[in-house]
This record gives sequence, structure tokens and C-alpha cells, in this order.
Amino acid sequence: GTSSSMIDKTVPLRDIRVGSSLGKKVMSNARALEQNKDMNYDFIADYSIKFQGCHHVSQWNPYADDEDDVRIKTKRLVRFRLCPVDSCSNSRSSGCSSKYGDYVVDLNTFVASYLEAVNEDKEEICYETQTECQQECNSGEDQDCMDACYEGYDVSYCNQNDDQQQNDDEFDAYDYSGCAQIKFERRRLEENDNDYQYYIGPYCADQGGEIHLGLFTEETCTTFANNGETMFYNAMGYELPYSDSSLVSSRCMACANNDGNDNYELKDVCNNVYQVAGKCETKMSVEYPNESACTYIEGIKIIREDGVIRTSAVKKSKAAAVCIGLFLTIAVLLAGYVYYLRTKLGRAQINLSAASQATLT
Repeated sequence: GTSSSMIDKTVPLRDIRVGSSLGKKVMSNARALEQNKDMNYDFIADYSIKFQGCHHVSQWNPYADDEDDVRIKTKRLVRFRLCPVDSCSNSRSSGCSSKYGDYVVDLNTFVASYLEAVNEDKEEICYETQTECQQECNSGEDQDCMDACYEGYDVSYCNQNDDQQQNDDEFDAYDYSGCAQIKFERRRLEENDNDYQYYIGPYCADQGGEIHLGLFTEETCTTFANNGETMFYNAMGYELPYSDSSLVSSRCMACANNDGNDNYELKDVCNNVYQVAGKCETKMSVEYPNESACTYIEGIKIIREDGVIRTSAVKKSKAAAVCIGLFLTIAVLLAGYVYYLRTKLGRAQINLSAASQATLT
């Protein structure tokens, strides 16, 4: 399908033309949903979605017609996990260790669905985060601790002052969940920048552990603008939202809403993203697990708490193990032989010394 990182140059995300690149992507996803409409995905209501990381893949741009078009564009993918609601941990990067499914999906699709869900559940998310942070921060008395706690859960929007809230009201991150042109309201840019078109879109940051917004110079959001954050501030009068914080939280998000009477309504963020994602449900307790993307997901490098990127599985080499064992055995034997020779030489020296003294006497 067409990458959602390319959209029409002149329209915001909510006014997508069907013929535009993002419009084609949306229609492609819509067709996929239409084809799967008879499938029953109610089982994912018992799960929570947990963002695990993102990564970049460079690929040829088939829509590069002009000389100035980007020939090699960046494809961004998100890896997420569905964990059972009762075992999904906010503090663990993996979310859970059993009965889960792993998935990979286009980053723009994930961000758009996620931000829509956050807008709907923001009050509940902020209340739950506030409760947890107050428990960790002396009943909320330690403001520095509270600020760090909100930031740690990637929900800084729950802890904004009035100026930050006003900026968020003016700038809707959802409009840039694809890659959209920004029309600067203030003309404080350098004269040679006035003729350029600039775009804002999401990208992988913090070694794949977070998703930030950046300023780019072309419609695929591949080439970063020089001093993009400063340029945005000079033009708009405030910092680019989510340039230093993540669009996506590390917290678990339940895939269903409970109306209080044990009636559950499945959220679109899980339903829509699940249907178009590559799946690996080997460890999931479902009747017909989908394992079509297991090989690909197994090789994805993801972020861990220690900040080191590593593959999700490390295969042991039997040949290497045998060589190491043989080397250690030879080393032990050589050490023993050296000790034997050293002891024997020491005894010979003692006997020689005693014999010399006896001769002199």
C-alpha cells in the first residue's frame, strides 16, 4: 500500500483528498477493514495495548517524479503488544510476560489512532496517572517528583500550565500524525527560508523508545530542517509540541470501555490498528493465533529500560559453546602443567643448594 508518511501538500489531516497519498492509505485501510468486517475481534476487549518501540526502514520512493523529490524515503514502523488487562504493567517496558500478542504497524496509522483515543480518554488517563504519581511522591507534596512522574509516563499534557494549554489548543498534534505542511503564522524566518515549504510529522526518537514531532523540508518527512525547533519557535512564538516528549505514552491503555454495568465497548484504537497490523500471536491464549508476521517481528530491534537496543531474541551457537569449552579445558590443563614444572624446578633448586653446602662443609 501507499505510505501514510506522504500526504497532500496543502490540506490538513482532517481534510484529506481521496487522491492524495494519505487518502489512498486511509482508503486502503478502509478496504482492509471492510474485508474483515465479518471477523469477530471482540476478544481483544480483554487486553490492553502497550507501545514497545519503533524503528525506521529506508525504501525507494515510487512517487519521486521531480528532480527535487526524495528518492529514498523513510518508512517508520511501530511495535506494540496486547497484554491481558489484569497483567499489563505500566512500569515494565515489556508490559507483560505471558499470554500476549506482538504486532507491527505503520507508525502514522498507530499515532493517529492513539491520539484519537487519548483525546477521548484524556480525563481518565490523567486521573489514573495523578493517583499513581501521588502515591510515589509523598501524596503529591513533592512537585518535582510529580513532574518527573508525569514525564516518566509520557503524559506531560496532564501537568501543563495555562500557557502550555493555550499552545496545545492552537496546535493539534493529530493534524500532523501523518506528514502535513505547516503554515507559519509569523514571518520571523530568515529571508532565504521564506520560499521553502515545511512539514511536521512523527518520527522515532530516543533510540526507538519514543515518538516525537519534527520539522521537515519535504512531504515524506524524511529530511529534517536545519535548526527545526528554533525555526518553529521563531515563527510561532512557542516551542514545537512533542519535540522533546513522546506522543505515545508508555502506559497500558485498555482496549475497551466499561459503562459500569459490565458492558464493554471496544475502542477504535485497538480494533482498527489490530486489523491492519502484522501479527505474532504464538503466546496468546486464543483459539486461532495468527503467526504471519512472527519472523519479521522477531528481528525487530526494540528499546529496553537500560537504553540499549538489542534484538528481541539471541540465538546460542553450539559451535561457539564447544570451542569455548575446549579452550577452557586446554587452559586449565596448561595451568596445571605449568604449576607442576614450577614445583619440580623449585625442588631441584633446593636439592642442589643442599648438596653444595654439604660439599663445602
